[in-house]
Amino acid sequence: MRVLLINGSARRNGNTFLALSEVAKTLGRHGIETEIIQIGTKAVRGCVACNLCKTKQLSHCIFDDDICNIVVEKLAAADALVVGSPVYYGQPNGTVLSLIQRVFYSNPKGAQNKPAAAVAVCRRGGGSAVFQTLTMPFQMMNMPVVTSQYWNMVYGREEGQAALDTEGMQTMRTLANNMAWLLRKIHADGQPDYPEREEWQPMNFIR
Repeated sequence: MRVLLINGSARRNGNTFLALSEVAKTLGRHGIETEIIQIGTKAVRGCVACNLCKTKQLSHCIFDDDICNIVVEKLAAADALVVGSPVYYGQPNGTVLSLIQRVFYSNPKGAQNKPAAAVAVCRRGGGSAVFQTLTMPFQMMNMPVVTSQYWNMVYGREEGQAALDTEGMQTMRTLANNMAWLLRKIHADGQPDYPEREEWQPMNFIR
């Protein structure tokens, strides 16, 4: 089994990376492979709702000038997802939020049914708002949300300070242990056991 982790911070070795690394190390102890992708400092497009991924049945975004389609492929090949972001003005990094929206919209089948979790890293406040914002797309994609002993938040401002948040690091390990447990249950017989669902029936309230 394999878990994809997305570092939504532009700082390669910052506190978000430390939090995700704690998750990855714990998953590794369960024999689960992991990969951490960092969004970096290059621009990532937002979705423009052109719908070409749907009308052309592409299973990827029509725009191929950033990391979106790389993440689309990696998520399709993974069994679970963890998305981490620092807090900016009470919100996740806009780049990682745009990325997740495009990845899910262009290839929903590559995401659905896969356990997912969000991680927020903050200096002081705003962590719960970021955690909630990052978690909401998972619920629209039929992705089981993996919980921990507390909301998945780690505190630290300067590089390396997250390692000093002992409860936050423990929360990351508990998250990883819970994700490993859920993955084993889903893949117990070698084949994923997913529920059958009704076909989605969207409705607009203004006619």
